[in-house]
Amino acid sequence: MAGFRAAFANEQAFRQEVYCLIVLAPLGLWWGETGLERALLVGSLLIVPIVELLNSAVEAVVDRVGTEHHELSGRAKDMGSAAVLLSILLACVVWLLVLL
Repeated sequence: MAGFRAAFANEQAFRQEVYCLIVLAPLGLWWGETGLERALLVGSLLIVPIVELLNSAVEAVVDRVGTEHHELSGRAKDMGSAAVLLSILLACVVWLLVLL
């Protein structure tokens, strides 16, 4: 629970993703016609904050190691952000395919 509290207190992107989850998860449960559709709609939404938590953890560790610019530190942060973007794209694709 401490991890959730820390992410919610310190990570604006995590808060935004949780708010979207709170709004969209009930819609996914309502709009999904089968259990599989509901699982895909809600599950794809849950992946986004999961990846955001992992990205935030990587960023915290990188920042803890040192504040000076290093190519590997920048690469690690960029890769974490790319993973978040892919998880958001995955959720969008799943929702489009299931609902259309």
